[in-house]
Amino acid sequence: MAATLFRLISFGAKLNVMPAVDLTDLDLWARGVPYAEFARLRTEAPVAWFDEESPNSGFWSVHRYADIVSASRDVATFSSARGISFEEPTDEDMAARRTIIDTDPPAHTKLRKIMTGTFSQRAVAVYRHFVEGLTEQVLDAGLSDDPFDFVDAVAKEVPIRVLAKVMGLPEANLDQFIDLGDRLIANTDPDLTDVVWGRDDTDAFRRFPFRSPYGKQLWDLGREIVRERLREPGDDLLSRLLMARVDGEALSEVDLDNLFSILVIAGNETTRIAIAQGVLAFCQYPQEWDRLRADPDLLAAATEEVLRWSCPTHFMRRTATAGAELGGASIRAGDKVVLWYVSGNRDDAEFADADRFDVGRSDNRHLSFGRGGPHLCLGAHLARLEVQVVLAALTRRVARFELVGEPRRIRSNFTNGLKALPVRAIRA
Repeated sequence: MAATLFRLISFGAKLNVMPAVDLTDLDLWARGVPYAEFARLRTEAPVAWFDEESPNSGFWSVHRYADIVSASRDVATFSSARGISFEEPTDEDMAARRTIIDTDPPAHTKLRKIMTGTFSQRAVAVYRHFVEGLTEQVLDAGLSDDPFDFVDAVAKEVPIRVLAKVMGLPEANLDQFIDLGDRLIANTDPDLTDVVWGRDDTDAFRRFPFRSPYGKQLWDLGREIVRERLREPGDDLLSRLLMARVDGEALSEVDLDNLFSILVIAGNETTRIAIAQGVLAFCQYPQEWDRLRADPDLLAAATEEVLRWSCPTHFMRRTATAGAELGGASIRAGDKVVLWYVSGNRDDAEFADADRFDVGRSDNRHLSFGRGGPHLCLGAHLARLEVQVVLAALTRRVARFELVGEPRRIRSNFTNGLKALPVRAIRA
């Protein structure tokens, strides 16, 4: 759906109308993130209105770090309950496929509470030894002296297996989880799905995750595993979800379907993106790889910089519940408000020399896990652990990375995923 114009807004007054980058043009994003346009928008139109073609109604586009954080904290005004994408679903659609990220407090808080113990910093630290051993196995098998696809050989292998350990997923289904996750998170890319949102008629699937028939397949796969866990509970997240009670009641089948799907997708795809995009950054900035290898004490800072730079999720959408002022714009009740994390992560008002990839960057309060408010990424500590462990293992094995072909980006403005990253790893 094309957004062909935006209106520059200042304190609610329309200054003028001018051609702009079309942030809904997915082919634009397949070529690369429009960082230069976001820089212009942060200066000229920090909160701007974009028209959309029918049936969508347009959206406010938020580009500055401070405004994104402000809206994220004000969940009473900027609600997640109407979904987090550009789509405008019906009440019935939302009731069928609502996940924890489409839920406002207090319901969000209750759902989150039953999982926080699994994803706390202390709980995640228990998995370090497992993640380290798994990473060494993956690198033993995946690193090659010949050119290879880093996404396929390494980046996709670690997160799904960590997730399987945490959730209690059967090893036999891991490739299927990866495939379904790809089809859902990249439901706008014809290379990855044969049912493309925005191109094909997806009305029949509007009540499934990501408006895709593969959302139903993921639900069905999850229900099979749930039945197994009911017969034989284990010490894993899925077993704990089955035993959990919210207001004295067990989670419904709808709740379990949607929690299962979002955990599989978010727990796998976003970390894979960060790892792959991090290696791409080190291909493009080899001096930073040399710097990290020379000083292992930079590992924690480098992990945060990889997360800022990669920004696996480009945006989250909110919906205004009442009239509000944000960044000088007068927002009306019912308006869609799109928070562009990928723009906020390059805001010079928050990050010195923001367009520089700097593994020593300090006080890196990036937006890649959200910032402020209750929707901070539940798996942030686990993702940090995985990225840090993979980087540490690679610094010991690889002297430098070299691109041997063009990286292939997913056709999406929601995710910063790579379909392929052809590299050569020069051994240390």
